[in-house]
Amino acid sequence: MTRAASLRTATTPGEALAVVALCFGWPILLSVQAVMAGFPVRQGGFDDLGALSIVIYEIAFALVAVTLLRSRGYDVASLRPRPTWVDSGLGLVLALAAGMAGMLAMAAFSAGQPEQPIADMMRRSTIGAPMVLLMAVVNGTFEEVFLLGFLMRGLKERGLSIALGTMMLVRVSYHLYQGPLGACYVFGVGLVFGLFYARTGRLWPAVLAHMMWDIVPFLR
Repeated sequence: MTRAASLRTATTPGEALAVVALCFGWPILLSVQAVMAGFPVRQGGFDDLGALSIVIYEIAFALVAVTLLRSRGYDVASLRPRPTWVDSGLGLVLALAAGMAGMLAMAAFSAGQPEQPIADMMRRSTIGAPMVLLMAVVNGTFEEVFLLGFLMRGLKERGLSIALGTMMLVRVSYHLYQGPLGACYVFGVGLVFGLFYARTGRLWPAVLAHMMWDIVPFLR
C-alpha cells in the first residue's frame, strides 16, 4: 500500500475539536463576548489593519492546523480547492442560491428587529478595495476548507445530520457578533453550502461563492 493510499479524510471528535479550536476558537470567543456585552458600538467597522490581522490570523492558524493533521496521517492535499471552469460556474449559481436562502432566513425573523450590529459595522468601514479582495480570497478559502473540506467531510461517516449540524454550529457561532439577523443570514448561506457539498463533494464552488459574498457588501 502506498503512502497516499494510507492517508485518511475521516476525523475523530477529538481531532475535530482541536482543529475547530485552533481555527475558530478565538473568533467564537469574540462573538460570544459581543453578544454578552450587548453588541457594543465600539466593535467599529472594517479597516485595512483589521482586515490584514484577519488574513494573518487565518494563514497562520491554517498552517498550524495543516501541520497537525499531516502529522496524524491526514490527507491534507485533499483539502486544496481545485478550480475549474465548470465549478466556477457552479460557484456563481451557488452564490445566488445561498444569498437568497440567507435573505429568506433573515426575513423570517426581521419583524420588530432594531438595526443590526453588522449594518453599523459596514457603515463605519473604511477598508480599501485591495484589502477587501485579499480578505475575501483568504477568508473564503480558510472557512470553507476547514468547515466543509475538513469538518463536514471528516464527520460524514457519523451521518449527515451530525456532519452538517456540527459544521453549522461552528459557522454560526463565530458570526454571532453580526447580530440575530446576521446570524440568520449566515445560517441560510451555510445550510445551502453544506447541502451542496454533501451532495456533490465539490469544494471550489463553495469557496468561490463565499469569496463573492465577502466582497458584495463592500460594493458601494
